[in-house]
Amino acid sequence: MNFEWLKTVVMGSGDAAHPSIAHTVFVLAAVIASGIALSRIKIKGISFGMTWILFTGIAFGHFLDPGSIHHDTLHFIKEFGLILFVFFIGLQVGPGFFSSLKSGGIKLIALATLVILLGVATTYVIHLITGEPLPTMVGVLSGAVTNTPGLGAAQQAYADSGLADPDIADSISLGYAVAYPLGVVGIILTIIIMRYVLRVDFKKEDEGLAAMSDVTNLPQRFSVEFTNEMLEGKTIAVAHMLVNRQFVVSRIMHASGEIVMADGNSKLTVGDRLRIICTEEDSEAILAFFGKPIEMTADDWGATAMQSTPLVSRRILITREEINGKKFSDLRLRTRYGINITRVHRAGVDLIPYQGMELQVGDKVMVVGPEAAVAQAEKVLGNSLKKLDHPNLLPIFIGIALGVVLGSMPLMNIPQPVKLGLAGGPLIIAILLGRYGPHFHLVTYTTMSANLMLREIGLAMFLAAVGIGAGDGFIDAIVNGGYKWIGYGVIITVLPLVVVALLARLKFKLNYYTLMGLMAGSMTDPPALGFASASSGNDMPAVSYATVYPVVMFLRVLTAQLLMLAAL
Repeated sequence: MNFEWLKTVVMGSGDAAHPSIAHTVFVLAAVIASGIALSRIKIKGISFGMTWILFTGIAFGHFLDPGSIHHDTLHFIKEFGLILFVFFIGLQVGPGFFSSLKSGGIKLIALATLVILLGVATTYVIHLITGEPLPTMVGVLSGAVTNTPGLGAAQQAYADSGLADPDIADSISLGYAVAYPLGVVGIILTIIIMRYVLRVDFKKEDEGLAAMSDVTNLPQRFSVEFTNEMLEGKTIAVAHMLVNRQFVVSRIMHASGEIVMADGNSKLTVGDRLRIICTEEDSEAILAFFGKPIEMTADDWGATAMQSTPLVSRRILITREEINGKKFSDLRLRTRYGINITRVHRAGVDLIPYQGMELQVGDKVMVVGPEAAVAQAEKVLGNSLKKLDHPNLLPIFIGIALGVVLGSMPLMNIPQPVKLGLAGGPLIIAILLGRYGPHFHLVTYTTMSANLMLREIGLAMFLAAVGIGAGDGFIDAIVNGGYKWIGYGVIITVLPLVVVALLARLKFKLNYYTLMGLMAGSMTDPPALGFASASSGNDMPAVSYATVYPVVMFLRVLTAQLLMLAAL
């Protein structure tokens, strides 16, 4: 039996002009499988995780015949893998992104910008001290901060200068290739080292995160005796306009003892008792507006002798596509069914509902009302887990297409176009889709398992392709003077991160999970994010990563071009 076909798949076609795609895919799969197997190795509880795929790829790339790899396929795998990874990160963090931006996002962006400026300054100082050509140092900088678009921008700027030296042009990409692997490792090692330097205890970080969540996210429930005579006879809707805060009056107890469900048309009478739900930061203002606090238990607000129908509360999962993007005011649940929605749980955050809020598929809403009415509302909203298991592919590929368009769009010319690239564009579009997709009736919800799987597949494809590409000529570059670039790259990677990490933790008291995402995002480094997410076990690193990434990507490309212009 002829096994020539098997030799072609495993070893390549032997024809550099027509490399085998099957062989290229086989090598990619072997690299990923080997890397994942090695990622299970832990030393004192620490593992490099998915980064092992990069190391395995470099090893394969070094020993393989470069002519046996179909480089167009390799390039596609790398770019598409990166798109998948960042897109599903954006889709996951999108619903809570803008709220995170309001609650400390500007601070994170400022700290990430400081990392970039310190990196650029360090690069220029090394150039002045060592005499290393500045274009070469720009390549080392791009590798040290794992920013491929910055490398591309620098190469393009140098090529279009008219003064391009082929040796220096090659040194830009070699500097990148040599610095990149240790850039990835350096970022992860810095994250690990800072954990011990700052004496981080994950248990305490979890407790602090829970406390912060309780303060900022969880609604507060309290009872008030209505005493504001100026609002006598006014509706709750009028009270909303006057106080200008988000709150829900779920129930009213009249002086007679009768308990009724409340809505915007319910009239307020002095002596009424109100059950109010709002955020802690708004509670004092709302309390002062309505009257004085009173002690009432949940039983007091439940079934009473004066109330023929007991009230129940139940979480209902929104699964009907017809509800996606609809406002509370459009549903008229109180008018139709006599129920009230008091909370909305979305992307791990409890929100206070208001009339203009748009509901999304995947939201969990707290419904209060009579048993029969709640059952009716359940039919309207869906509450079918089975429906959420069905993938919604249309918005995903629409988002990827729009992301590629945005990433390819020139934002400014100095003299070469500055672009967000195939990572920045899809990430921004995914964040916008996650937040505003329901407004256009796009179901952007994906189950956590599906999101995580596609995210991990994308990261594995990206790392394997980068490793294989960097492996060829890697050792030669190091032997022929490139070993110095490794040292320069390590300094450029570590120094800015250490300075900013100490500042963020000691001065701004940043949560370590958020700090890990900030460090990974400021270096536009997906492997570091993968390590941070695996270490934390929550989405906090991904949220901070996504918060700083778009700005960082733009500044990395911009500073690379400015440094190259300074060299000409």
